[in-house]
Amino acid sequence: MMQAMPLIVARRNSHVTGFLMMTTRAMNADIPIIKAMFTAYEGSADAYVYGPVCVGAEERRKGLAQAMFAELKRLQPGREGVLFIRLDNEASLRAHIRMGMKETAKFRFNGSDYLVFS
Repeated sequence: MMQAMPLIVARRNSHVTGFLMMTTRAMNADIPIIKAMFTAYEGSADAYVYGPVCVGAEERRKGLAQAMFAELKRLQPGREGVLFIRLDNEASLRAHIRMGMKETAKFRFNGSDYLVFS
């Protein structure tokens, strides 16, 4: 039986303004880019796949991603989230560094370079 993972949804009034997903490693075992990420950085035994995180254009630069990440850490205390970000996605790189995530590895997949964060 697969472990359920939370889905964090941010709303303003009745409109969805952002979401943050996470899944178990087992749920993504057959996805090639996830395999490449965990080959580059194995992570802890109970590490989960963090992301994607999406924030609506009107809500960007207001701390929404950080707030959703704080809620994730509250729901998954002590567990390691592992994610990849394409090297040319500067906004996402800056946001995740601001959230305290650390670069742990690099990998190349289908002609693009990625950084692994934890």
